[in-house]
Amino acid sequence: MAADKIRILIVDDIAETRENIRKLLQFESDVDVVGAARSGKEGIQLAQELDPDVVLMDINMPDIDGITATEQVRKRSPHVQVVILSVQSDQSYMRRAMLAGARDFLNKPPLGDELISAIRRAGEMAHAERAKNAQQNFAASVVAGAGGGSSGFAPAHKGKIITIYSPKGGTGCTTLAVNLAITLNNEDTRTALVDANLQFGDVAIFVNEQGKNAIIELAPRVDELEQEVVDEILINHSASGVRILTAPQRPEYAEKISAEQFTKVVQYLQRMYAYVVVDTSHILSDVVLSMFDVSDVIVLVTTQEIPAIKNARLFLDLLQTMGINKNRVIFTMNRYDKRISITPERVSENLKHEVSVTIPLDEKIAITAVNRGVPFMLDNKSQPIGRGIFSLAEAVRGRLITLESETEVSERR
Repeated sequence: MAADKIRILIVDDIAETRENIRKLLQFESDVDVVGAARSGKEGIQLAQELDPDVVLMDINMPDIDGITATEQVRKRSPHVQVVILSVQSDQSYMRRAMLAGARDFLNKPPLGDELISAIRRAGEMAHAERAKNAQQNFAASVVAGAGGGSSGFAPAHKGKIITIYSPKGGTGCTTLAVNLAITLNNEDTRTALVDANLQFGDVAIFVNEQGKNAIIELAPRVDELEQEVVDEILINHSASGVRILTAPQRPEYAEKISAEQFTKVVQYLQRMYAYVVVDTSHILSDVVLSMFDVSDVIVLVTTQEIPAIKNARLFLDLLQTMGINKNRVIFTMNRYDKRISITPERVSENLKHEVSVTIPLDEKIAITAVNRGVPFMLDNKSQPIGRGIFSLAEAVRGRLITLESETEVSERR
């Protein structure tokens, strides 16, 4: 069906390039080139008028460069996916493109198979985003038609809870949680970061915000929470815009917070934020177990150490016992060192669960960031370790869309 085709807009100031790409795509039955623009300004305008699924965007153009144009297109139409094409293979270009919201980055001239694969990946994401937006708009109209409730705070769509967990201590969960939250946070998807390691949580130290309000302030009044009160308790991390709920300052205070109270607080934050990232301890406390139940996605963290891999296997078995769908698990290998023979592929095969993301080893950047209280996604995101976090964020977004689509399909049956 034509509606299922991926609608493409080509933006390039060189006529020969536009025509070559058009010819390359003309034999693809699932792709439809709906327009071509000769400049960045024209590309922004046509993206509004034609509403494509995917924009193939040249990075170097005389009026507005492709990165600025990408920002404008994504700001106006967040469901539109942009694939940047550039003769420059410089990592700084790639980083800027990703920050601008580009879905992919290809060198010019792109190989046929490479371009078509990138378009199909981006097209799938665009179609999923359109479906999600349609569902949200419908839900919003239903809420509006019903009067919206009496609380004055009844958003149509709940945010997503992302729990970071490792059954082995010292694998870098807090580093991943803090930097992932910063990466997910933007004007459209505001993000909260919660420390569920109630006895010895370190999130506050990682962002240099010790001695501030904590979960202990909210737990006693979970059944009468108000947005203004929650806003007062959450730390506003000015450098990133992430709102943070820290662990109690003293270990003994953890006993005053029940799993039920903690869950209610997190679910309230779910009404306020697009993403709620939860950092956990490796101990399976009632609080941590409750997070598995309510999480949309669990980021399971391992390293190349045998004890960490062994514990990851035990945890995957435990999830099966608990009846939790393994598709909700994004298996991540942190501190990946290519010199070590235990590869992600070997671990995936051995545990029968794919390692979806690898975060490269860079102790200098990671440790310096912790000691300074300045997460590396604020000042070192172009480094390999930063690109690993970008990959994790992309994997989380993609998995959430896939799971939502699967839920919609099963509900229609």
